[in-house]
Amino acid sequence: MRQVLWLGAMLMGLLNAGQAAAEKSKGPLRVHSDNPRYFTDGTKNPDGSPKAVYLTGSHTWNNQQEIEDFRPAKSPVPLTGKFDFDRYLGFLNSYNHNFYRHWIFEFAWNADKNSTFTVEPHPWPRPGPGQARDGKPNFDLSKFDPHYFERLRSRVTAARDHGIYAAIVLFESSFGDSAWAGHPFNKDNNINGVDGGNMVKFHTLEVPAVVRLQEAYVRKVVDTVNDLDNVLYEICNEPGEEAKEWGVYLCKYIKDYQTAKPKQHPVGMTAIFDKAHWSQFQSWIARNDLLFNGPYDWIAPGGWAKDPQASVWGKDPPANDGRKVVFLDPDHIWPVAPQRGWVWKCFARGHQPILMDWYDSQPTEISEAEEEAMRQAMGHTRAYANRMNLAHMTPRNDLASTQYCLADPGEEYLVYLPEGGEVTVDLSAATGELAVEWMHPVEGTLTPGGTVTGGDKRAFTAPFEGDAVLYIWRKQ
Repeated sequence: MRQVLWLGAMLMGLLNAGQAAAEKSKGPLRVHSDNPRYFTDGTKNPDGSPKAVYLTGSHTWNNQQEIEDFRPAKSPVPLTGKFDFDRYLGFLNSYNHNFYRHWIFEFAWNADKNSTFTVEPHPWPRPGPGQARDGKPNFDLSKFDPHYFERLRSRVTAARDHGIYAAIVLFESSFGDSAWAGHPFNKDNNINGVDGGNMVKFHTLEVPAVVRLQEAYVRKVVDTVNDLDNVLYEICNEPGEEAKEWGVYLCKYIKDYQTAKPKQHPVGMTAIFDKAHWSQFQSWIARNDLLFNGPYDWIAPGGWAKDPQASVWGKDPPANDGRKVVFLDPDHIWPVAPQRGWVWKCFARGHQPILMDWYDSQPTEISEAEEEAMRQAMGHTRAYANRMNLAHMTPRNDLASTQYCLADPGEEYLVYLPEGGEVTVDLSAATGELAVEWMHPVEGTLTPGGTVTGGDKRAFTAPFEGDAVLYIWRKQ
Protein backbone atom coordinates (compact mmCIF):
# COMPACT_ATOMS: atom_id res chain seq x y z
CA MET A 1 0.00 0.00 0.00
CA ARG A 2 1.40 3.34 -1.00
CA GLN A 3 2.25 5.69 1.83
CA VAL A 4 0.05 8.80 1.91
CA LEU A 5 0.98 11.91 3.84
CA TRP A 6 -1.79 14.40 4.49
CA LEU A 7 -0.85 17.97 3.64
CA GLY A 8 -1.28 19.22 7.19
CA ALA A 9 1.61 21.29 8.40
CA MET A 10 3.92 19.89 5.71
CA LEU A 11 2.11 21.42 2.74
CA MET A 12 -0.46 23.91 3.90
CA GLY A 13 1.70 25.16 6.76
CA LEU A 14 0.21 28.61 7.11
CA LEU A 15 -3.47 27.80 6.93
CA ASN A 16 -4.48 29.07 10.34
CA ALA A 17 -4.61 32.74 11.18
CA GLY A 18 -2.01 32.51 13.93
CA GLN A 19 0.67 31.16 11.64
CA ALA A 20 -0.27 33.60 8.87
CA ALA A 21 -0.07 36.51 11.29
CA ALA A 22 3.43 35.42 12.20
CA GLU A 23 4.44 35.69 8.53
CA LYS A 24 3.99 39.45 8.23
CA SER A 25 5.69 41.13 5.31
CA LYS A 26 9.26 42.24 6.03
CA GLY A 27 9.22 45.34 3.84
CA PRO A 28 7.49 46.92 0.85
CA LEU A 29 7.36 44.75 -2.22
CA ARG A 30 9.54 45.54 -5.20
CA VAL A 31 10.13 43.66 -8.41
CA HIS A 32 12.72 40.92 -7.90
CA SER A 33 15.98 42.02 -9.53
CA ASP A 34 17.02 38.51 -10.59
CA ASN A 35 13.60 37.03 -11.38
CA PRO A 36 11.16 39.84 -12.34
CA ARG A 37 8.24 37.42 -12.59
CA TYR A 38 7.89 37.87 -8.83
CA PHE A 39 8.22 40.47 -6.11
CA THR A 40 10.61 40.40 -3.19
CA ASP A 41 10.17 41.90 0.28
CA GLY A 42 13.88 42.25 1.00
CA THR A 43 14.35 39.06 2.98
CA LYS A 44 17.04 36.60 1.94
CA ASN A 45 17.15 32.94 1.01
CA PRO A 46 19.70 30.70 2.80
CA ASP A 47 22.04 31.21 -0.18
CA GLY A 48 21.88 34.99 0.28
CA SER A 49 19.72 35.71 -2.76
CA PRO A 50 16.60 37.90 -2.40
CA LYS A 51 13.56 35.80 -1.52
CA ALA A 52 10.78 35.75 -4.12
CA VAL A 53 7.26 36.48 -2.84
CA TYR A 54 4.41 34.61 -4.54
CA LEU A 55 0.97 36.23 -4.25
CA THR A 56 -2.35 34.47 -4.73
CA GLY A 57 -5.85 34.79 -3.31
CA SER A 58 -9.53 35.67 -3.54
CA HIS A 59 -11.04 39.12 -3.86
CA THR A 60 -14.66 40.20 -3.69
CA TRP A 61 -16.45 43.42 -4.60
CA ASN A 62 -17.62 44.84 -1.28
CA ASN A 63 -14.48 44.61 0.84
CA GLN A 64 -14.25 48.42 1.17
CA GLN A 65 -17.74 49.78 0.44
CA GLU A 66 -21.19 48.59 1.39
CA ILE A 67 -23.18 47.48 -1.67
CA GLU A 68 -26.93 47.01 -1.72
CA ASP A 69 -28.91 44.93 -4.22
CA PHE A 70 -26.02 43.66 -6.25
CA ARG A 71 -27.20 42.16 -9.57
CA PRO A 72 -30.52 40.82 -8.25
CA ALA A 73 -31.47 39.65 -11.75
CA LYS A 74 -28.47 37.31 -11.77
CA SER A 75 -27.78 36.44 -8.18
CA PRO A 76 -30.42 35.03 -5.82
CA VAL A 77 -28.15 36.03 -2.92
CA PRO A 78 -27.23 39.70 -3.55
CA LEU A 79 -24.37 41.38 -1.78
CA THR A 80 -26.10 43.49 0.84
CA GLY A 81 -25.49 44.98 4.24
CA LYS A 82 -22.37 45.47 6.32
CA PHE A 83 -19.29 43.53 5.27
CA ASP A 84 -17.54 41.54 8.02
CA PHE A 85 -13.93 42.22 7.07
CA ASP A 86 -12.41 40.23 9.94
CA ARG A 87 -14.39 37.19 8.83
CA TYR A 88 -13.16 37.75 5.28
CA LEU A 89 -9.53 37.79 6.41
CA GLY A 90 -10.12 34.53 8.27
CA PHE A 91 -11.58 33.10 5.06
CA LEU A 92 -8.41 34.04 3.15
CA ASN A 93 -6.18 32.56 5.85
CA SER A 94 -8.18 29.33 5.83
CA TYR A 95 -7.20 28.74 2.19
CA ASN A 96 -3.57 29.82 2.61
CA HIS A 97 -4.18 32.95 0.53
CA ASN A 98 -1.97 36.03 0.95
CA PHE A 99 -3.42 38.54 -1.54
CA TYR A 100 -6.63 40.32 -2.43
CA ARG A 101 -7.77 43.34 -4.46
CA HIS A 102 -9.19 46.11 -2.25
CA TRP A 103 -12.10 47.29 -4.37
CA ILE A 104 -13.73 50.62 -5.08
CA PHE A 105 -16.83 51.49 -7.08
CA GLU A 106 -16.68 55.09 -8.21
CA PHE A 107 -20.42 55.65 -8.49
CA ALA A 108 -22.94 56.04 -5.69
CA TRP A 109 -25.70 54.26 -7.54
CA ASN A 110 -26.28 52.51 -10.83
CA ALA A 111 -29.48 51.15 -12.32
CA ASP A 112 -29.98 49.29 -15.58
CA LYS A 113 -31.87 46.21 -16.73
CA ASN A 114 -29.29 43.85 -15.17
CA SER A 115 -28.39 45.47 -11.89
CA THR A 116 -29.26 47.94 -9.19
CA PHE A 117 -26.38 49.27 -7.11
CA THR A 118 -26.16 51.65 -4.23
CA VAL A 119 -22.64 52.10 -2.89
CA GLU A 120 -21.17 53.87 0.14
CA PRO A 121 -18.96 55.32 1.55
CA HIS A 122 -16.94 57.27 -1.04
CA PRO A 123 -13.69 59.20 -0.90
CA TRP A 124 -15.64 62.47 -1.04
CA PRO A 125 -18.29 63.53 1.52
CA ARG A 126 -21.91 64.39 0.72
CA PRO A 127 -22.73 67.51 2.78
CA GLY A 128 -24.73 69.38 0.12
CA PRO A 129 -26.13 71.94 -0.30
CA GLY A 130 -28.61 70.64 -2.80
CA GLN A 131 -29.50 67.13 -3.86
CA ALA A 132 -27.82 64.77 -6.28
CA ARG A 133 -29.78 62.69 -8.74
CA ASP A 134 -30.50 60.04 -6.12
CA GLY A 135 -32.16 62.57 -3.80
CA LYS A 136 -29.28 62.53 -1.30
CA PRO A 137 -26.96 65.51 -0.62
CA ASN A 138 -24.46 66.52 -3.29
CA PHE A 139 -20.78 65.56 -3.11
CA ASP A 140 -18.12 68.08 -2.20
CA LEU A 141 -15.07 67.19 -4.32
CA SER A 142 -12.84 69.70 -2.53
CA LYS A 143 -12.83 67.60 0.65
CA PHE A 144 -12.32 63.98 1.66
CA ASP A 145 -14.56 61.79 3.76
CA PRO A 146 -12.50 60.75 6.82
CA HIS A 147 -14.70 57.69 7.34
CA TYR A 148 -13.69 56.28 3.95
CA PHE A 149 -9.96 56.70 4.56
CA GLU A 150 -10.14 55.52 8.17
CA ARG A 151 -11.79 52.35 6.91
CA LEU A 152 -9.20 51.97 4.15
CA ARG A 153 -6.31 52.22 6.58
CA SER A 154 -7.95 50.04 9.22
CA ARG A 155 -8.70 47.23 6.79
CA VAL A 156 -5.34 47.25 5.03
CA THR A 157 -3.65 47.26 8.44
CA ALA A 158 -5.77 44.28 9.53
CA ALA A 159 -4.79 42.48 6.33
CA ARG A 160 -1.13 43.13 7.13
CA ASP A 161 -1.60 41.60 10.56
CA HIS A 162 -2.98 38.47 8.86
CA GLY A 163 0.00 38.21 6.50
CA ILE A 164 -2.05 39.37 3.50
CA TYR A 165 -1.14 41.88 0.77
CA ALA A 166 -3.74 44.34 -0.55
CA ALA A 167 -3.85 45.78 -4.06
CA ILE A 168 -5.74 49.04 -3.56
CA VAL A 169 -7.96 49.72 -6.58
CA LEU A 170 -7.91 53.48 -7.17
CA PHE A 171 -10.44 53.74 -10.02
CA GLU A 172 -13.05 51.42 -11.56
CA SER A 173 -14.23 51.59 -15.16
CA SER A 174 -16.04 48.36 -16.04
CA PHE A 175 -19.52 49.92 -15.86
CA GLY A 176 -20.89 52.02 -18.67
CA ASP A 177 -22.87 55.23 -18.91
CA SER A 178 -25.67 53.89 -16.69
CA ALA A 179 -23.19 54.29 -13.82
CA TRP A 180 -22.33 57.85 -14.80
CA ALA A 181 -25.72 59.07 -13.58
CA GLY A 182 -24.61 58.21 -10.05
CA HIS A 183 -20.97 59.31 -10.33
CA PRO A 184 -19.64 62.03 -7.98
CA PHE A 185 -18.00 63.76 -10.98
CA ASN A 186 -21.30 64.04 -12.83
CA LYS A 187 -22.08 67.78 -12.83
CA ASP A 188 -25.52 67.06 -11.34
CA ASN A 189 -24.03 65.34 -8.26
CA ASN A 190 -21.44 67.77 -6.87
CA ILE A 191 -21.40 71.34 -5.52
CA ASN A 192 -18.12 72.23 -7.22
CA GLY A 193 -19.35 72.63 -10.79
CA VAL A 194 -17.07 69.83 -11.91
CA ASP A 195 -18.15 68.00 -15.06
CA GLY A 196 -16.27 64.80 -15.80
CA GLY A 197 -18.25 64.31 -19.01
CA ASN A 198 -18.98 60.60 -18.98
CA MET A 199 -17.50 57.30 -17.83
CA VAL A 200 -15.01 57.22 -20.72
CA LYS A 201 -13.86 60.86 -20.51
CA PHE A 202 -13.39 60.63 -16.73
CA HIS A 203 -10.62 58.07 -17.28
CA THR A 204 -8.64 60.28 -19.66
CA LEU A 205 -6.54 63.43 -19.43
CA GLU A 206 -9.15 65.43 -21.35
CA VAL A 207 -10.44 67.60 -18.48
CA PRO A 208 -7.52 69.16 -16.51
CA ALA A 209 -9.74 70.12 -13.54
CA VAL A 210 -10.78 66.48 -13.17
CA VAL A 211 -7.17 65.26 -13.40
CA ARG A 212 -6.13 67.68 -10.62
CA LEU A 213 -8.84 66.27 -8.35
CA GLN A 214 -7.81 62.71 -9.25
CA GLU A 215 -4.23 63.58 -8.32
CA ALA A 216 -5.37 64.93 -4.96
CA TYR A 217 -7.31 61.72 -4.30
CA VAL A 218 -4.32 59.56 -5.24
CA ARG A 219 -2.10 61.58 -2.88
CA LYS A 220 -4.63 61.08 -0.10
CA VAL A 221 -4.61 57.30 -0.60
CA VAL A 222 -0.81 57.18 -0.65
CA ASP A 223 -0.59 59.36 2.47
CA THR A 224 -3.09 57.07 4.22
CA VAL A 225 -1.25 53.76 3.71
CA ASN A 226 2.34 54.60 2.76
CA ASP A 227 3.83 53.33 6.04
CA LEU A 228 2.24 49.87 5.59
CA ASP A 229 4.35 47.17 3.95
CA ASN A 230 1.56 45.09 2.45
CA VAL A 231 0.40 47.63 -0.15
CA LEU A 232 0.20 47.54 -3.94
CA TYR A 233 -1.68 50.06 -6.09
CA GLU A 234 -3.98 49.23 -8.99
CA ILE A 235 -4.70 52.26 -11.11
CA CYS A 236 -7.96 51.11 -12.65
CA ASN A 237 -10.12 48.05 -13.12
CA GLU A 238 -10.80 47.35 -16.81
CA PRO A 239 -10.58 50.80 -18.42
CA GLY A 240 -11.15 51.35 -22.14
CA GLU A 241 -8.19 51.91 -24.42
CA GLU A 242 -9.02 55.63 -24.36
CA ALA A 243 -7.44 55.55 -20.90
CA LYS A 244 -4.01 54.44 -22.11
CA GLU A 245 -2.27 57.84 -21.71
CA TRP A 246 -4.17 58.51 -18.46
CA GLY A 247 -3.00 55.20 -16.98
CA VAL A 248 0.62 55.85 -17.90
CA TYR A 249 0.38 59.37 -16.47
CA LEU A 250 -1.07 58.23 -13.15
CA CYS A 251 1.45 55.40 -12.84
CA LYS A 252 4.31 57.85 -13.20
CA TYR A 253 2.55 60.36 -10.95
CA ILE A 254 2.22 57.82 -8.13
CA LYS A 255 5.83 56.70 -8.48
CA ASP A 256 7.07 60.29 -8.46
CA TYR A 257 4.95 61.16 -5.44
CA GLN A 258 6.25 58.14 -3.52
CA THR A 259 9.87 59.17 -3.99
CA ALA A 260 9.51 61.70 -1.18
CA LYS A 261 7.83 59.11 1.05
CA PRO A 262 9.45 56.60 3.42
CA LYS A 263 8.24 53.64 1.35
CA GLN A 264 7.61 52.94 -2.31
CA HIS A 265 4.95 50.43 -3.36
CA PRO A 266 4.38 48.67 -6.70
CA VAL A 267 1.94 50.22 -9.18
CA GLY A 268 -0.10 48.09 -11.57
CA MET A 269 -2.89 48.13 -14.14
CA THR A 270 -5.52 45.56 -15.04
CA ALA A 271 -7.04 44.61 -18.39
CA ILE A 272 -7.28 47.55 -20.77
CA PHE A 273 -10.02 46.82 -23.35
CA ASP A 274 -11.11 48.13 -26.72
CA LYS A 275 -14.77 48.61 -25.83
CA ALA A 276 -15.68 50.76 -28.84
CA HIS A 277 -16.12 47.94 -31.36
CA TRP A 278 -18.66 45.76 -29.59
CA SER A 279 -21.00 45.74 -32.58
CA GLN A 280 -18.18 44.45 -34.78
CA PHE A 281 -16.73 41.77 -32.48
CA GLN A 282 -19.56 41.13 -29.99
CA SER A 283 -16.82 41.18 -27.38
CA TRP A 284 -14.44 43.53 -25.64
CA ILE A 285 -10.97 43.12 -27.17
CA ALA A 286 -8.01 43.15 -24.78
CA ARG A 287 -5.14 45.55 -25.42
CA ASN A 288 -2.57 43.60 -23.46
CA ASP A 289 0.20 45.22 -25.48
CA LEU A 290 -0.53 48.44 -23.60
CA LEU A 291 0.09 46.61 -20.32
CA PHE A 292 3.30 44.85 -21.31
CA ASN A 293 4.73 48.00 -22.91
CA GLY A 294 3.63 50.34 -20.11
CA PRO A 295 5.54 51.56 -17.03
CA TYR A 296 3.59 49.29 -14.67
CA ASP A 297 5.34 47.07 -12.10
CA TRP A 298 2.60 44.46 -12.36
CA ILE A 299 -0.25 43.76 -14.75
CA ALA A 300 -3.34 41.58 -15.12
CA PRO A 301 -4.00 40.78 -18.80
CA GLY A 302 -7.50 40.50 -20.22
CA GLY A 303 -9.47 38.51 -22.75
CA TRP A 304 -13.23 38.17 -22.85
CA ALA A 305 -15.81 36.08 -24.73
CA LYS A 306 -14.90 36.01 -28.45
CA ASP A 307 -11.60 37.80 -27.98
CA PRO A 308 -8.76 35.40 -28.98
CA GLN A 309 -6.91 36.57 -25.86
CA ALA A 310 -9.53 34.80 -23.75
CA SER A 311 -8.40 31.48 -25.19
CA VAL A 312 -4.72 32.34 -24.81
CA TRP A 313 -4.84 33.38 -21.18
CA GLY A 314 -7.86 31.38 -20.06
CA LYS A 315 -6.93 27.93 -21.33
CA ASP A 316 -3.20 27.70 -21.94
CA PRO A 317 -1.41 30.75 -20.49
CA PRO A 318 1.95 31.36 -22.16
CA ALA A 319 5.11 31.22 -20.10
CA ASN A 320 5.99 34.44 -18.31
CA ASP A 321 9.01 35.86 -20.15
CA GLY A 322 10.02 38.09 -17.25
CA ARG A 323 8.87 41.42 -18.63
CA LYS A 324 6.28 41.91 -15.86
CA VAL A 325 4.90 40.47 -12.67
CA VAL A 326 1.68 38.96 -14.04
CA PHE A 327 -1.51 38.27 -12.10
CA LEU A 328 -4.08 36.17 -13.96
CA ASP A 329 -7.66 36.80 -12.85
CA PRO A 330 -10.85 35.21 -14.24
CA ASP A 331 -12.47 38.61 -13.64
CA HIS A 332 -10.64 39.78 -16.77
CA ILE A 333 -10.32 36.47 -18.62
CA TRP A 334 -13.39 34.49 -19.57
CA PRO A 335 -13.95 31.64 -20.04
CA VAL A 336 -11.38 29.93 -17.84
CA ALA A 337 -11.46 26.13 -17.88
CA PRO A 338 -10.76 23.74 -16.31
CA GLN A 339 -10.80 25.84 -13.17
CA ARG A 340 -8.51 23.98 -10.76
CA GLY A 341 -6.21 22.91 -13.58
CA TRP A 342 -5.95 26.50 -14.82
CA VAL A 343 -4.54 27.59 -11.46
CA TRP A 344 -1.76 25.00 -11.73
CA LYS A 345 -1.07 25.94 -15.35
CA CYS A 346 -0.65 29.56 -14.31
CA PHE A 347 1.72 28.61 -11.50
CA ALA A 348 3.84 26.36 -13.73
CA ARG A 349 4.10 29.12 -16.33
CA GLY A 350 5.44 31.69 -13.86
CA HIS A 351 2.23 33.66 -13.22
CA GLN A 352 0.26 34.39 -10.03
CA PRO A 353 -3.38 33.26 -10.26
CA ILE A 354 -6.09 35.09 -8.31
CA LEU A 355 -9.86 34.67 -8.16
CA MET A 356 -12.81 37.03 -8.42
CA ASP A 357 -14.66 35.30 -5.60
CA TRP A 358 -18.42 35.50 -5.14
CA TYR A 359 -17.79 34.80 -1.45
CA ASP A 360 -21.20 35.12 0.31
CA SER A 361 -23.08 35.61 -2.95
CA GLN A 362 -24.33 32.96 -5.35
CA PRO A 363 -21.84 32.38 -8.22
CA THR A 364 -23.12 32.93 -11.74
CA GLU A 365 -20.34 32.49 -14.33
CA ILE A 366 -18.75 29.73 -12.24
CA SER A 367 -20.15 26.86 -10.18
CA GLU A 368 -19.69 26.66 -6.42
CA ALA A 369 -17.66 23.47 -6.86
CA GLU A 370 -15.31 25.13 -9.38
CA GLU A 371 -14.91 28.17 -7.18
CA GLU A 372 -14.04 25.99 -4.19
CA ALA A 373 -11.54 24.00 -6.27
CA MET A 374 -9.81 27.20 -7.33
CA ARG A 375 -9.59 28.48 -3.75
CA GLN A 376 -7.93 25.28 -2.64
CA ALA A 377 -5.63 25.11 -5.64
CA MET A 378 -4.34 28.63 -5.06
CA GLY A 379 -3.48 27.73 -1.48
CA HIS A 380 -1.70 24.56 -2.64
CA THR A 381 0.40 26.49 -5.17
CA ARG A 382 1.43 28.96 -2.49
CA ALA A 383 2.46 26.13 -0.19
CA TYR A 384 4.77 24.79 -2.89
CA ALA A 385 6.05 28.29 -3.66
CA ASN A 386 7.04 28.61 0.01
CA ARG A 387 8.86 25.29 -0.06
CA MET A 388 10.84 26.07 -3.20
CA ASN A 389 13.59 28.59 -3.82
CA LEU A 390 11.22 30.45 -6.12
CA ALA A 391 13.77 33.17 -6.87
CA HIS A 392 15.65 30.65 -9.04
CA MET A 393 12.57 29.04 -10.64
CA THR A 394 11.55 29.87 -14.20
CA PRO A 395 8.96 28.33 -16.55
CA ARG A 396 10.64 25.66 -18.67
CA ASN A 397 8.14 24.09 -21.05
CA ASP A 398 11.01 22.23 -22.71
CA LEU A 399 11.85 20.17 -19.63
CA ALA A 400 8.55 18.25 -19.30
CA SER A 401 6.50 16.40 -21.90
CA THR A 402 3.32 18.06 -20.55
CA GLN A 403 5.01 21.47 -21.10
CA TYR A 404 3.98 22.68 -17.66
CA CYS A 405 7.18 22.90 -15.66
CA LEU A 406 8.59 25.45 -13.23
CA ALA A 407 12.23 24.65 -12.65
CA ASP A 408 15.66 25.52 -11.36
CA PRO A 409 17.42 22.94 -13.55
CA GLY A 410 19.52 20.55 -11.52
CA GLU A 411 17.86 21.58 -8.24
CA GLU A 412 14.05 21.68 -8.35
CA TYR A 413 11.23 20.83 -10.77
CA LEU A 414 7.49 21.39 -10.31
CA VAL A 415 5.51 19.66 -13.08
CA TYR A 416 1.78 19.68 -13.75
CA LEU A 417 0.08 16.77 -15.53
CA PRO A 418 -3.36 18.00 -16.73
CA GLU A 419 -4.41 14.48 -17.74
CA GLY A 420 -2.39 12.56 -15.20
CA GLY A 421 -0.71 9.39 -16.42
CA GLU A 422 2.93 9.55 -17.49
CA VAL A 423 5.31 12.46 -17.94
CA THR A 424 8.91 12.62 -19.08
CA VAL A 425 11.12 15.13 -17.31
CA ASP A 426 14.55 16.15 -18.57
CA LEU A 427 16.89 15.88 -15.59
CA SER A 428 20.07 16.21 -17.66
CA ALA A 429 21.21 19.21 -15.61
CA ALA A 430 20.99 17.27 -12.35
CA THR A 431 23.63 15.03 -10.83
CA GLY A 432 23.21 12.45 -8.12
CA GLU A 433 19.91 11.58 -6.45
CA LEU A 434 16.81 13.71 -6.22
CA ALA A 435 13.68 13.18 -4.13
CA VAL A 436 10.33 12.62 -5.83
CA GLU A 437 6.88 13.53 -4.55
CA TRP A 438 3.36 13.44 -6.00
CA MET A 439 0.47 15.63 -4.98
CA HIS A 440 -3.21 14.84 -5.57
CA PRO A 441 -4.73 18.25 -6.47
CA VAL A 442 -8.26 17.31 -5.36
CA GLU A 443 -7.64 15.31 -2.19
CA GLY A 444 -4.70 17.45 -1.10
CA THR A 445 -2.49 14.47 -0.29
CA LEU A 446 1.21 13.87 -0.81
CA THR A 447 2.67 10.58 -1.93
CA PRO A 448 6.44 10.03 -1.64
CA GLY A 449 7.89 8.74 -4.92
CA GLY A 450 11.28 7.60 -3.73
CA THR A 451 14.37 8.97 -5.45
CA VAL A 452 15.60 9.36 -9.01
CA THR A 453 19.06 9.78 -10.48
CA GLY A 454 19.68 12.85 -12.63
CA GLY A 455 21.73 13.08 -15.80
CA ASP A 456 19.10 12.12 -18.38
CA LYS A 457 15.39 12.21 -19.27
CA ARG A 458 13.28 10.19 -16.83
CA ALA A 459 9.71 8.91 -17.07
CA PHE A 460 7.31 9.19 -14.13
CA THR A 461 3.80 7.75 -13.74
CA ALA A 462 1.25 9.28 -11.40
CA PRO A 463 0.16 6.83 -8.66
CA PHE A 464 -3.51 7.91 -8.92
CA GLU A 465 -6.11 8.78 -11.54
CA GLY A 466 -6.77 12.29 -12.81
CA ASP A 467 -4.53 15.34 -12.97
CA ALA A 468 -1.43 15.37 -10.82
CA VAL A 469 1.44 17.48 -9.56
CA LEU A 470 4.99 16.13 -9.56
CA TYR A 471 7.71 17.70 -7.45
CA ILE A 472 11.38 16.70 -7.81
CA TRP A 473 14.09 18.30 -5.72
CA ARG A 474 17.57 17.90 -4.38
CA LYS A 475 17.52 17.35 -0.64
CA GLN A 476 20.07 19.44 1.25
